[in-house]
Amino acid sequence: MTSPASSQPASATPDTPTDTIPSPPEDARPAGRLGGAVWLALAVVYVVWGSTYLAIRIAVETMPSFLSAATRFLVAGLLLAGYLLVRQGPAGLKVSGRQLASSVLVGVLLLTGGNGLVVLGETSVPSGLAALLVAAVPLWMVVLTAFGGERPKPAELVGVLLGLAGLGVLSAPAIGGSVEPLGVIAIICATLLWATGSFVSKKIPMPGNVLAASAYQMLAGGFCDLLIGLVRGEQHGLDLAAVSGRSWLALAYLVLFGSLLAFTAYAWLLRSAPLTLVATYAYVNPVVAVLLGWLILAEPLTGPTLAGGAIVVAGVCLVVSVSRRPRHRPTPARPEKGASARS
Repeated sequence: MTSPASSQPASATPDTPTDTIPSPPEDARPAGRLGGAVWLALAVVYVVWGSTYLAIRIAVETMPSFLSAATRFLVAGLLLAGYLLVRQGPAGLKVSGRQLASSVLVGVLLLTGGNGLVVLGETSVPSGLAALLVAAVPLWMVVLTAFGGERPKPAELVGVLLGLAGLGVLSAPAIGGSVEPLGVIAIICATLLWATGSFVSKKIPMPGNVLAASAYQMLAGGFCDLLIGLVRGEQHGLDLAAVSGRSWLALAYLVLFGSLLAFTAYAWLLRSAPLTLVATYAYVNPVVAVLLGWLILAEPLTGPTLAGGAIVVAGVCLVVSVSRRPRHRPTPARPEKGASARS
């Protein structure tokens, strides 16, 4: 699988900001080696995004779904764009027409189709269950990867299936008619759109500056969320004075940590790590979300939840360990006896 490639060098000089350097193509990276920055970004996505399910659930207690999502991404996108203008000037946001179109497409798929439908679903689905449903993302990613011409490693498929088995164990108690079916359907559709956006972002020309790409994606996704919210009539009867303080705090957390920090880390990971490794966030997030839902919202923490969580973590460990290994490369044949080797 290829990533948005650039001919610029991968290493930064002391005079060059690291956030303006596009990551090299995957085949140019050292095989089997993933730097500390990859693991740090993964940790951010694992933990912070796991907590956003709880924050979304609290925000939509007194806020309309798509308008709250629009506010989150428009504010975050404007803050990120402002940061780039202050630090780098207009050059920080300069992109080609194709790169801008690509950013808009990915932003709509990820943040309107993916996140927007999750926010809508969480108006009737508990935060823990929503996160568990999103764990289907790696399955879609593996399918899309296969359609893209790259055959996943057998162990990666085993890890994905193991994670999905954990998802089944986790979801089993919820299959009883006590959850709104339309909310579940919305979240399942969100997983497909999110996986599609993640896959497409590695195939089309994205801006070399990851922060600029994130800013454009958030602005595009937020604007589409706003349009959908207005079409749905969410503005009618909206009373900002009736929005609770904890909903405002949850929205602020989503802007600063869920969007500015974690989404930017995710956008960078899509260029810098194998897609199957990046997809493991969807296995860890449910564990974090279920625990936080239990601690803060008193959502039930049952035996199947603990067992399913353990299976999910096992699947993550398998996929991560496989993604760190270099793909098999044929060993150069030794020269025949008496023949000289070419240099």
